Amino acid sequence: MSERSSLERLLLLVGVLMMAMAAGILGAHAGDVPRPAVPKAVGGACVAPPEVMRRDHMAMLKHGRDLTVRAGERIEGGRLTGCISCHAVSDGKGGAVTVSSPEHFCRACHDYAAVKIDCFECHASRPEQATRSTDTAPVGSSHAALADYVTEVTR
Repeated sequence: MSERSSLERLLLLVGVLMMAMAAGILGAHAGDVPRPAVPKAVGGACVAPPEVMRRDHMAMLKHGRDLTVRAGERIEGGRLTGCISCHAVSDGKGGAVTVSSPEHFCRACHDYAAVKIDCFECHASRPEQATRSTDTAPVGSSHAALADYVTEVTR
């Protein structure tokens, strides 16, 4: 019985040593994992250093959203449109790619991390044009439409 338990201990020790060696060999190549290719920003200085933005951008966007939507305060530099303007990637035709393109700035890291981007279900994923559609609408038409909507919902 003692001879069998010694053999079991020896096999267990050899097995553990082999696993440790395999982990060391495999671990040596862990640094070879490809990193996402993040396009460079075209604007000036960002609101925070890249390390902070990579880690906390969602909390910053949510904070800006809460200030705007719930408190009615708009803060300079804290809007998603500012981020999109600086980080737009050219489509080669004088415009910018949309979030449907794998080249979109946000998708570089979000695809890599398998994180869904839902910002652009409501917001534009590329910079606004110099003339927005609301700027060309007749004066008062958007207010009239809003007033009609409010009247309809409050009946």
